[in-house]
Amino acid sequence: MSDIGSEEMEEEQGPYLGEYEGGRNERDERDGHGKATLPNGDTYEGMYESGKRHGQGVYRFKNGARYMGEYVKNKKHGQGTFIYPDGSKYEGSWVDDQRCGFGKYSYVNGDMYEGEWQNHVRHGQGTYTYAATGSKYVGTWQSGKREGHGELIHANHKYVGVFKNDKPLGKGKYVFDIGCEQHGEYIAIEQEKDEKAEEEESTANIITKWKAGVVTAIHLATDDELNEPEVVHQDSDKPNTEEVGETKKDEEIEGDVQQTHETGKETPKVEDSLIDKNGNQQLEPSEEPQEEQAETADDQDGLGNQEEEPAD
Repeated sequence: MSDIGSEEMEEEQGPYLGEYEGGRNERDERDGHGKATLPNGDTYEGMYESGKRHGQGVYRFKNGARYMGEYVKNKKHGQGTFIYPDGSKYEGSWVDDQRCGFGKYSYVNGDMYEGEWQNHVRHGQGTYTYAATGSKYVGTWQSGKREGHGELIHANHKYVGVFKNDKPLGKGKYVFDIGCEQHGEYIAIEQEKDEKAEEEESTANIITKWKAGVVTAIHLATDDELNEPEVVHQDSDKPNTEEVGETKKDEEIEGDVQQTHETGKETPKVEDSLIDKNGNQQLEPSEEPQEEQAETADDQDGLGNQEEEPAD
């Protein structure tokens, strides 16, 4: 933090300016290894350069939060681990006090995200694992939300398709372990607002509903198809009826038991997947990505305590 901010803190808190024990340079600035106790009760032990935290260090907040890692000119920059007051933890890359680059965040409920970050939020390619169910989302994130091509993987089936604003939307498919997949698309439906919501001028409540299409044998996508995730290649998806049986199209497929001519195995009931009787994807509250602990560009610990050094 700046010397100006530190001086303001000193004036507010009286004569106590904190304590420092360690190396100094010829200008009497903190330099090399040192240990400081700040006026607000926080402590820092690690490397300094020209009066600023610079290099490896450990910063402990009085509320129990702590950061262990690299600093550059008083800011978290490089590799580091931040343990938040609620027990959640981030391990990974920092840029200018922000989670940025590759990192892993362990949430207090047991969920975990491992992947790319930008400006403190999930952004880029990453995997989010839901502790309660063991399900996971593997795909693209944008500004903290699932956006673009992704896979929502469950115990015996997965959904492959495109996500918009954290919800599945557009063409996609459910792939089942027994050897078949159901094609279709998620369509957006705006729910009616109640009178209270209209008065508050809240944003539209959009849900997505699954519109079922054909059930086919599993089709292994080519590299070209993987590069065009929004396109469903119907011709390549149609199975040879002599090998796996005729293709069935049934938007009321829920509960039906369909036999293939070759294997005689049952295709999965859609009600056993994440699709309810109304055709809606069932995303339980526990399967919504958790929010990270807040941290500002002013290097706060999430509860308003700033990393401040007293002026020497």
